Amino acid sequence: MSSSSREIVLTSSPDGPITAYDIFSGTTLARFSGSRSPRHGLVLAGKAYIAASHISSATASGSIHLYNWWSSTAFHHLPVPEPVAPLAATTDGSFLFAGGLSGNVYALSIPSGNILKSFPAHTKPVSCLTISSDGSLLISGGDDGTILVVPIFQLVEQTRDENCSDLMLHSFVAHDGPVTAINCMGFCHSTVISCSADCTCKLWSLLDGTNLRKITFPCAVAGIALDPTETGFYAAGTDGLIYKGYLKVGSRKEVSRMLELGTWVEKHGGAIISVVMINEGKNLVSAAEDGSVYLWEVERGQVIMVLGNNMESISDLAVASGIGDGKRQGVRASSDTNKSGGGGIGLSGKEFNRTVKDTVEIEDVMSVAAKDRSKAIDMLESAIGVYERLLELILKEAKGGSSRNINKEKGDM
Repeated sequence: MSSSSREIVLTSSPDGPITAYDIFSGTTLARFSGSRSPRHGLVLAGKAYIAASHISSATASGSIHLYNWWSSTAFHHLPVPEPVAPLAATTDGSFLFAGGLSGNVYALSIPSGNILKSFPAHTKPVSCLTISSDGSLLISGGDDGTILVVPIFQLVEQTRDENCSDLMLHSFVAHDGPVTAINCMGFCHSTVISCSADCTCKLWSLLDGTNLRKITFPCAVAGIALDPTETGFYAAGTDGLIYKGYLKVGSRKEVSRMLELGTWVEKHGGAIISVVMINEGKNLVSAAEDGSVYLWEVERGQVIMVLGNNMESISDLAVASGIGDGKRQGVRASSDTNKSGGGGIGLSGKEFNRTVKDTVEIEDVMSVAAKDRSKAIDMLESAIGVYERLLELILKEAKGGSSRNINKEKGDM
């Protein structure tokens, strides 16, 4: 695998800091303090920022905290009209979307935090948000069981306030219980997979909202991860188990496999709240409410590393890729070595922070240079305009002077 595709696991908590782990050594790289994040309240905004929903324990008011990679405290606190939980961000880190307890969705610019637009998306709290992989659509799920699809350009363009019906691509009732997570798959991401507290996952056509398939589980499902081929899935069970199933099969003889639903042997001590596929599908990361984070080898379905300390509850899990430049291959090591958190490779916390800081500082310098270049062009255009105006005045004056001289000569004759 490319050495530039470094993956860092981050977990948030309603009780403690955001923690960053080196996935290949199990060591803690950094802790970001000051946020008490609810479910789905952690997101990566481009390469430069980490955003976390925060609900004050003293006032119950809401805000969004913005972090960079080399500081343990938030550098910006973005005010919002109400407590928000789920977050989603565009890949370039320019825009952030937040779901409120009232059912409203807010679109904010980053890093200013200006609210560009808000609209009532659900009749109950917004429970999850995701952005299609092509970056064109925001898809929200609510505690009311509905799914809403909105083109992002309508949320970020500077126009007058519009009715919710004008913004929506379409909305439909998806589940009998709260929608817990949403994924996109298929050609042009035309299929949506939704998970719910009603113990089902469903596949939907993104074009018209028709139901394509229903998968029933013995418990509520909080999240789902797809393998790179999108033929199989791994679901986060609230009973602490990882469920494995199939979305596609290669032949008619294998059709019965689509009805099979297996589980991996090892389990978390609490409800799993998120699962993420990493390392090109070779590994899976799962996080549970009890504070445990497991790294799995997908091929064997075994835990090969435990990252969490089971001391703080976890509300969300995110994986940052492309950070740092450490070389590594596919993860496969003995359980005894890796569960103890040793025997791995990777940058130390200091080296990690310096690498990310240097990268973002270079981007900042380039951004400043671009702004300076734009400013210089504006100044040059302004100067050219002034010179053109002066030239017009000079020519006008010259013509006026010539006319006066001719008239004077005529008068002398």
